[in-house]
Amino acid sequence: MTLLGVGAGGRTSGGSTTLGGIGSGYIYAGWKGQVAYTTPNMNGFQATVGITNPNQGVSGTGVTGVGTGLLNQDRFGVEGKASYSFAANDVTGKVWVGGASYKVKNTAAIEYTADVYDIGANVNFANFGLTGYYYNGEGVGSYMMLDRGASAAGSKRDSNGGYVQATYVLPTKTKIGVAYGISSLDTANATDAGLSSLLFKDNERITVGAYHPLTKHLNLVAEYNNIETKAQNNVKNESNSVSLGAILFF
Repeated sequence: MTLLGVGAGGRTSGGSTTLGGIGSGYIYAGWKGQVAYTTPNMNGFQATVGITNPNQGVSGTGVTGVGTGLLNQDRFGVEGKASYSFAANDVTGKVWVGGASYKVKNTAAIEYTADVYDIGANVNFANFGLTGYYYNGEGVGSYMMLDRGASAAGSKRDSNGGYVQATYVLPTKTKIGVAYGISSLDTANATDAGLSSLLFKDNERITVGAYHPLTKHLNLVAEYNNIETKAQNNVKNESNSVSLGAILFF
C-alpha cells in the first residue's frame, strides 16, 4: 500500500521524502548485482537463493563524524527467500520468509557479520486485504541496509520492526487503506548509549490512503502520514503530511 507513497517528509525519520514505509516498517533492500536460482513454482511454493555482489555502503554508526567511512563486504552476501501462494474459493493469499548474511569491514579494518530475517503474510477476501510483516536483525541497521548497523568500534546494534495494513476496494475500484509501521534500533553498549541524542530509538508511522486507478497506467493517490521519531534519550519529533498526486506506470 505504501510502497510508492510519500511516507516521512523531510528528514524526520532520517531520510529524504518519498520514502514510503522505509525506516518505519521495513529496511530498503537496495539494488545489488547478484547470481540467483529460483525454483519452479511447485503448487504455490517457490524459493530463491543467491549470492550478491559485495556492497560498499555508508558508515555503520549513522552519526556524522563518528566512525565515518565506507563499509565493504569481504565476501559475497548470501540471501534467500521462500514463499507459498494459495487460493481457496474467494480467499487468496501468500506467506513468505527470507534471510540474509553479510560479512562487513569498515575503513578502520573493523569486521563484523550482519544477519537478518523476515516473515510476512497477505490474505485477501472479496474486496478486503490484510498484510502483516516482521523483521529482526543484528548489524543490518534500519533505513538502508547496513546503515547504523554498528558502533564505530564495530559493536553490532540489534534492530527489528514491521507493519500491518488493511485495505478495502470500493465499487468504484478505489482502494482505501490504513497502515501502521515501526522500526526500532538498540544501542550496542554503554559507549554507544552516550550517543543517545544522535541515534534514533523508534520510528513509528500511521498512513491513511486512497488509491484510484484512473487508467491501466495512471493511479491517483491521496495520503495522510503521521510520523513520530524517538531518539535513544526519548526526545521525540513528529511530522504530519498530506499528499495528493498521480503515479504513472510505463
